[in-house]
Amino acid sequence: MLYVIYAEDHADSLANRTSSCPAHVARLQALRDQGRLVMAGPHPAIDSIDPGDAGFTGSTIITEFSSLAEAKSWADADPYLAAGVYKTVTVKPFKKTF
Repeated sequence: MLYVIYAEDHADSLANRTSSCPAHVARLQALRDQGRLVMAGPHPAIDSIDPGDAGFTGSTIITEFSSLAEAKSWADADPYLAAGVYKTVTVKPFKKTF
């Protein structure tokens, strides 16, 4: 089943986001390589693809897991969470319609 992982960043977490980005992206690439990643990306803090020093306000990941528990476990191990980038993480089942 598909799951949405929606995370909101702590304020002023851009430096932590930048330093932990390679580990975060490696986990996403592993899901992609397994054919389980639908989409993933950050939410710019301003209306721009490259927000510069304004940074980001969070991230959304849509991916496939065998259960909600597995999706939550994966999200709990995110390097962004360990680095203090994410303030909150919500994991919900997702039904793709289009």
